[in-house]
Amino acid sequence: MTKPFRIGLLGASRIARSAVIAPARETADFVVTAVAARDPARARAYADEHRIAAVAEDYGALIARDDVDVVYNALPPAGHALWTIAALEAGKALLCEKPFACDAAEARAMTETAARCGLPLLEAFHYRFHVVVRRAETVVRAGRLGALQTAAAEFHVPIPKAPGELRWLADQGGGAMMDLGCYPLHALRILTGAEPAIASAAGVFEDGVDTVMRAELVFPIGVSAAIACSMTAEAPSAWLRLQGERGQLEIVNFVAPQRGCRFTVTVDGETAAEPTEGPTTYAAQLRHLRDVLTGEAPPLTGGSDAVANMTAIDAIYAATRPRDA
Repeated sequence: MTKPFRIGLLGASRIARSAVIAPARETADFVVTAVAARDPARARAYADEHRIAAVAEDYGALIARDDVDVVYNALPPAGHALWTIAALEAGKALLCEKPFACDAAEARAMTETAARCGLPLLEAFHYRFHVVVRRAETVVRAGRLGALQTAAAEFHVPIPKAPGELRWLADQGGGAMMDLGCYPLHALRILTGAEPAIASAAGVFEDGVDTVMRAELVFPIGVSAAIACSMTAEAPSAWLRLQGERGQLEIVNFVAPQRGCRFTVTVDGETAAEPTEGPTTYAAQLRHLRDVLTGEAPPLTGGSDAVANMTAIDAIYAATRPRDA
């Protein structure tokens, strides 16, 4: 691979603007070289708007380009496995949007292909790379809270039901749990350092898509936890809380700390505010991708982590079905 690393965009997506295009312009490590969309005219308009040099005829042409080192797969989840595997087999490294796949079976196929091809495949859980979550990991691992006892996390974003809104389309991998709930689930897995069993789950469904999901989790380290998400909430909200024998950790807006964040740790009755400053989650994500591509760091997402998150999501959906279904 050459440096700067050349990124090709699968999908003329809204998320690519903040996740890749903007932070890539702030560093000499990356340049966005090409984009492809289902509609070539849309891809051309997108390229013109964002000053991207090349428009690929279709997704296959994008992953075959010689001026693309890394593919950013921002397609709906229904297109993650197919085009991620194709891009890996074309010799490209991958940054794949969350949720990683439609289910754990697809996730395993993707990670197995990455391993066989010897190429990086990261899941774009951008919050994971920010100093806030990295600091929270340090607090927990250092034992400042004592043995963990309970945990909770929620992520709610109002997503209007509109024609073509992919998160409202079941066949495209939509749903609150897939788009939003994957974050609190992932965060509690990361911070506890364990994999949960699903004690119970309940959702509100409309046209085959879950608009609200709640789940009770049990971690083998003796931690009971709860997660919740909603696409029909009145206002955005994202928070997590860990309770231990000695104290509590709480983060308000753990998903995008750059938009305002409160991070406190209470130990033995004394509460202190933790620092929240740092680059945006998306800039931190690209920095980590650079370090993985150059061999300076192992990937924090993807691989067994991505498979485990999808396995838990599968189990949550399974728990919402009647036992005799």
